[in-house]
Amino acid sequence: MKKLISIKKIKNSLVLLGWLTSCAYAAQPATVRLDYQHSGDAKAEHYAIERVVIEPLPWPGNLSRNMDDTNRGVNRFEVLDAKSGELLYSRGFSTVFGEWSSTDEATKLSRSFQESLRFPKPDRPVHINVQKRDEHNQFRTIWSIDVDTDGQDVIRKQMPSGLKPVAIHVSGPSPDKVDLLIVGDGYTAKEMPKFIADARRLSKYLFAVSPFHERQKDFNVWAIAAPTAESGVSRPSTGQYHASVLGTRYDIFGSERYVLATDNRALREIAQNAPYEFIEILVNNPTYGGGGIFGQFSTAAAGNEWADYLFVHEFGHHFAGLADEYYTSPVAYQPNAARPEPWEPNATALADPANVKWKGKVKSGTPIPTPWPKQEYEVRSREYQKIRAKLRAENRPEPEMSALFKEDLKYTNELFSKAPHQHEIGAFEGANYEATGYYRPAQQCIMFDRSDKFCDVCSDAISTIIDLYSRPAHSVSEKTQ
Repeated sequence: MKKLISIKKIKNSLVLLGWLTSCAYAAQPATVRLDYQHSGDAKAEHYAIERVVIEPLPWPGNLSRNMDDTNRGVNRFEVLDAKSGELLYSRGFSTVFGEWSSTDEATKLSRSFQESLRFPKPDRPVHINVQKRDEHNQFRTIWSIDVDTDGQDVIRKQMPSGLKPVAIHVSGPSPDKVDLLIVGDGYTAKEMPKFIADARRLSKYLFAVSPFHERQKDFNVWAIAAPTAESGVSRPSTGQYHASVLGTRYDIFGSERYVLATDNRALREIAQNAPYEFIEILVNNPTYGGGGIFGQFSTAAAGNEWADYLFVHEFGHHFAGLADEYYTSPVAYQPNAARPEPWEPNATALADPANVKWKGKVKSGTPIPTPWPKQEYEVRSREYQKIRAKLRAENRPEPEMSALFKEDLKYTNELFSKAPHQHEIGAFEGANYEATGYYRPAQQCIMFDRSDKFCDVCSDAISTIIDLYSRPAHSVSEKTQ
């Protein structure tokens, strides 16, 4: 009976998708995807085009918001009229290569990463600029290429994949909404109902967290997955290897908890079968882990007890470009002694305390920098990290790690409850993986620890991105399945 119900829901979802596509996409242009290679090391980087693809579905985005004015991302790309130079489209983003180039490995060898740029199909040849921030946080062009999307070498037809998206939460036509696509990896054919259930469960939790809760009618959520032969994805540090559709695995950059998809082309060829602007990949694993790259994708271990937190925290990176506010956990990135001002909206080097980045949210009388029980927190955290490392080194059962996380969060909540500025926005030292020199806006936030709320600064940063991709509903009432 449950199986029949699941099949009925999927069929209804496909009918809904077809109806939305036919009524909403009539005036939408095609979707162009530029696939390229991004290579180099810690000192230099290079780009090389692979192909230009016309994706199967029309452009899902709001054509009235083609220009990105949010100033997010390490990179930005521009699509310009090749003759006049008129700016037609722009978006900020970050890359896996950009993260890798800050690791110790990048000082020893060169690597290549697949990347893609997606934009609405223009009616004329275009010039594309890929830009990167300089030491003054200004975008400078580092690669340019001319593209004729009507050229003979453009791929217009692809082999059918047989994959169809399932509607999880539909509020209206895609051009009016933020389209989030949940992609599964490590789910077998028999586990497809589990994948859909995981997608429903975690998206439901996302919309229980502010500001997503208040803005859920501005979202559509879809789910899609290609089955794998075995359950789960690879975790090399423990000798677990599985053939994965997206090349998703743990131990990225040597961090046991960092999970990323390594096959961008495979990801895009699956995702192109659904309307999307953002992607969260669910891995069918019980071990704690996840990751998020602004404008690319985020990941979360769906089978872990902390999956709710992982899904929302990592989506905060991918969706809004939020920085990690924690600093006591080991990471692979090399520190920058220059302490440049982060582009992320929730971290600052505090070069000018009188004009902190989020000054409008700081109440009169709040000291900047803002005192908090930093020393007590760090003493406890050092002991906690030793236990955590020991549990992982001994490959202890996951419930033991989960119990440690609960104990740590309980201690943090009790410690912070006694702090005088617990609920204030200020400038709390310790953020962006650094104990000193960087500051976060609140004492506690989803981006700092495993708590369940975004601070006001992060909430506003999320709302800004929602506004970039959505517009008020006008013709389709909300449908949630």
